[in-house]
Amino acid sequence: MSEISFPRQQARTRRFTLGVPRAFTPMVGPDGPLVLFLRSDAGDDPVTHLWRHDPATGRTERLVDARLLGPDGDAIPAEEQARRERAREQASGIVGYAVDAGGTLAAFTLGGRLHSVELAPGAIATHPVAGPAFDPRPSPDGRLIAYHALDGLHVVSLDHGPGQPGSTRELVVEEGVSWGRAEFVAAEEMGRDRGFWWSGGGDRLAVARVDEREVPAWTIADPANPATPASVHRYPAAGTRNAEVSLWVLEVADGARTEVVWDRARDEYLAAVRWGDDPLTLLVQPRDQRTARVLTVEESSGRTTEVHVWQDEAWVELVPGSPAWAGRSLLTVEDRVELGEGGTRVLCMDGIPVTPAGLQIRELSSARPGSGGDGATAGEPAVVAEGLASPDDDPTRIDPYTVEVAGDRTARVSSATATEGAAVRRRVPGRPPREASAAATSTPWVEVTSVPDRPTPTVTVGWSARDADGASRLHVHALQVLAERPRVVARPRLLRLGDRQLAAALLLPTDDDGQRRLPVLLDPYGGPRAQRVMAANQAFLTPQWLADQGFAVLVVDGRGTPGRGPSWERAVHHDLATPVLADQLEALRAVAALEPRLDLRRVAIRGWSFGGYLAALAVLRHPEVFRAAIAGAPVTDWHLYDTHYTERYLGHPDEHPEAYRRSSLVDADGRLPDAVGWEPPSPALLLIHGLADDNVVAAHTLRLSSALLSDGRAHQVLPLSGVTHMTPQEVVAERLLTSQVTFLRQALA
Repeated sequence: MSEISFPRQQARTRRFTLGVPRAFTPMVGPDGPLVLFLRSDAGDDPVTHLWRHDPATGRTERLVDARLLGPDGDAIPAEEQARRERAREQASGIVGYAVDAGGTLAAFTLGGRLHSVELAPGAIATHPVAGPAFDPRPSPDGRLIAYHALDGLHVVSLDHGPGQPGSTRELVVEEGVSWGRAEFVAAEEMGRDRGFWWSGGGDRLAVARVDEREVPAWTIADPANPATPASVHRYPAAGTRNAEVSLWVLEVADGARTEVVWDRARDEYLAAVRWGDDPLTLLVQPRDQRTARVLTVEESSGRTTEVHVWQDEAWVELVPGSPAWAGRSLLTVEDRVELGEGGTRVLCMDGIPVTPAGLQIRELSSARPGSGGDGATAGEPAVVAEGLASPDDDPTRIDPYTVEVAGDRTARVSSATATEGAAVRRRVPGRPPREASAAATSTPWVEVTSVPDRPTPTVTVGWSARDADGASRLHVHALQVLAERPRVVARPRLLRLGDRQLAAALLLPTDDDGQRRLPVLLDPYGGPRAQRVMAANQAFLTPQWLADQGFAVLVVDGRGTPGRGPSWERAVHHDLATPVLADQLEALRAVAALEPRLDLRRVAIRGWSFGGYLAALAVLRHPEVFRAAIAGAPVTDWHLYDTHYTERYLGHPDEHPEAYRRSSLVDADGRLPDAVGWEPPSPALLLIHGLADDNVVAAHTLRLSSALLSDGRAHQVLPLSGVTHMTPQEVVAERLLTSQVTFLRQALA
C-alpha cells in the first residue's frame, strides 16, 4: 500500500466504492426477514457478488459467488453496457438483480447468461435464453422470469422445479423496434431504467415499445483503431426527434397484447410506470415538461384515466419514487413555489401538501396504508410514507423521514434516525410481506450513513421483533464495509459564502503553515441535479489531494443545484451560463475575504461534464480572473446535448434560440459568442474528452477547439481513446489527475 499513490488508489478502488455494500433489498421471505445486497470481497476487487443477511441473528453469507459462474467480460450485451454507462456502473460481476414478491428467488445475468438463485437453500440455476440476456425480472410468484434479448421480450418458465434450467419462449419480437428496454433519455435523464413491469398476479406484463428509427443516428468511431467499425448510436439531440415510446399490456400465456392509450402526441415522455398490487399507473409529460399527468390504466381495454395533474411555469421536476399509491391515496412529490421563501418540494396526498415548508423532499422511498386504513379518522395514520429530504437551511444534509397522514390529512413528520450531527443518510425501507399471514411481521430496513469526519460510510441493518412477552425488541447489526482507507485525510471547511449564502467547502494543504500565499483552484460541478458540497467526507478526497499539491481548493454549489428549493433550481431557466458562473465568482471573492492568503492573481478552475462546461465558460468570459482551466468532457454547444435535459432548462431551440446563444460556448457558425478577448499573458486551457463518449460526444470539444484555433487562442486538447463519459480505466484515471496537476503548476507558475 505504501508504494501506491492516491490517484492510483482512487482509480483502483473506483473512487473507494469497491467493498461497500449496495443495491439493498430488505424484505420478509417465507423464513422470516432478510436483506440482499451486492458487495465485492475487498476495496480493490471489482467483482461484486450477491450476499444475504439475516437481521435476526446478524449473520451474513455469500449467496452467489460471481467468479464461480464464469467471467462477465466481453460477452456483456450492448444493452447492458449502455445501462452501466447510464448508471455510471464501474464494477463487474453481479451488478444488478431482481427478486420476486414473495422473497423466494433472485434473478441476474453474467456475460449475457441468465441465472437464478433460491434465497433459502441457495440453489443456483442457469437458464436457456434466446440471446444475450438483459434485465431479468421474476414474476411476483417466482414461477417465471422475463428478460430482454435480441430487442424483444422473452420468458423463462421454471416448470421443472427449483434450481432447474426451465424453458424459454419468445413473448414479443418486432424487426427494427425494441421491446422491453428503456430508451436513452429515459435511462440517462428521467431515472427510468426499466422497460417492462409485472402485474401483481404475474399473468400480464406492461412492456414499453421503443421505435428509434426516426431518431438521428450518430456514429462513434475509434480513431486510434481505424480498422474497428464505428458504432451507430441513436441520439436525440435538442430540437430533434425523440424515440417513439408506447406501452402495451401483454398476456403472458399467449402473448396477446393491448395498447395502452393516452394522448402521445401531447405527452410523448413516458416518465414512470408503476404496477404490482396497485393499478397500472403511468406518469407522462409533454415535451416542454411543464405538466405531469398521472394516468391509471384499464388493463383489458388499455384505456387510461387521468387521476392527477400538476404544472409549473418552468418545468415539473421528476422525483424518484413519485408517484406512488398507499391504498386508494395517491402520493406525489411536487414543487410549490408559494410555500416558504424560495418554494418547497413537498409530499402531496391526492394533490394536497402534507409536509411543511422548508423540508425539501428528495425521494419517496415507500408508501403504504397506515394502521387506520383508508377510512382513518383524525389522529389515526391512514397513510405512511418514507423518503429522503434536506432541511431548507442546510442542503448539505440528507435525512430519512417518515410521514404519517391521518384521515383528516393531519400529518406528522419525523426523522427516521437518531444519529446526531450533519450527515448524508440513505434509508432503504423493507418490502412488506405479500401474504396476509405474515402481515404482523415487521420489515427490516437498511441505512447508509456518511459523515464529514469519516472517509468510509457505515451500513446498518435494523429489524423490530416481538419477544415472547409481546414486547418489541430492535435488532441492529452493521454490515461489513471492506473499502480501502484513502491515503488522503480530507479536511473540508464547510462554509456559506456571499449574499446568497452559497454552500461551499474550502480545502487547504495538509502541511499548510498558515503563512504562505496559495494559488486557488475552483473544483465545481455547478449544474442542475448534482451537488458537490455534502456533509460526507468521501466527497472531498480528490479536492484534498489537489490541495495537498499546493492549492487552496474551493468547491461551490451555486444556483441550479438541488436541495435549496424550486426557486433556487429554476434560476437557470433559459440561462445555464450566467447564474452559475456568477455564483462561482461571488464565492471566490467571499472566500478571499475570509482567507486573505489566497492569491487571486493565480486562480484556476477544473471540472468534468457540466463542470467542464463551467470551467471553459469561466476562462472564456472572465480571463481576467481565471488564469487556467481544465474542461473535461464539456458541453460546448447545447444543440448537441439530449432533448430531455437540454429542453427542460433552455426550451426548444426553435422557440428559444436566445437561450442557446446565451448558454453555449460555440455558436451555430462555430464561433466564440460573448467571449472576452485574451490579453497577454493569455490564460491556459486544457480540453479533455473520451472519444467513446456517447453522452457528451467528442464533437463538443472538437468544435470548441476549432473555434479557439480560428480565433487565435492557444489551448491544448487531450483525447482519450476508448474512454466513455466515465473514466474507469485504472491507468487513465490515475494519469488524468497527475497530468492535470502538472498543467496547473505550469499555467500558474
